[in-house]
Amino acid sequence: MIKETDPENKAPNESIEKAGPEPGPISKLLSHHGLEHIPCEADKIGVEIIELKPDFLVPIVSLLKSDGFNYLQCQGGYDEGPGRSLVCFYHLIEIKDLQKKESPREIRLKIFLDRNGDLKVPSLYKLYRGSDWQERETYDMFGINFEDHPHPKRLLMPEDWKGWPLRKDYVQPDFYEMQDAY
Repeated sequence: MIKETDPENKAPNESIEKAGPEPGPISKLLSHHGLEHIPCEADKIGVEIIELKPDFLVPIVSLLKSDGFNYLQCQGGYDEGPGRSLVCFYHLIEIKDLQKKESPREIRLKIFLDRNGDLKVPSLYKLYRGSDWQERETYDMFGINFEDHPHPKRLLMPEDWKGWPLRKDYVQPDFYEMQDAY
């Protein structure tokens, strides 16, 4: 909660509470359709960021796709640090007529997952085929499982690899296997 001074000065020494940032146009669209989400502060270039729960990912992205967000530019993950959340993020854009030289609409979605909890997120493969390898990489590096993904296996690491190398609490194995360099 952010405390602000009462703009009408009705109570000069009292303050009113404001709940988070002002919702942007995408947040208002989602609210209009009854989809649960939390508007976040926009990033440094003004792109709207929305936090959501895994259960609302597919309905929200389906609505956004029907509203013109026709390209999944990026899907990935990051670790906030030991004992903190793992984050699964999506960056969607609307690709329009490129001849008009208009800036595309953009939206960023974030799902915060308890690192010791259920690390399951629905796959967006059925909506955006380009999410295939991106979701596999996020699984491979962070251990976030994508339900209903058609090829849920490691992409970068060997199939028998133990652990999730980009987690900040990852302990590197004490051995290195020598490979033939010739």
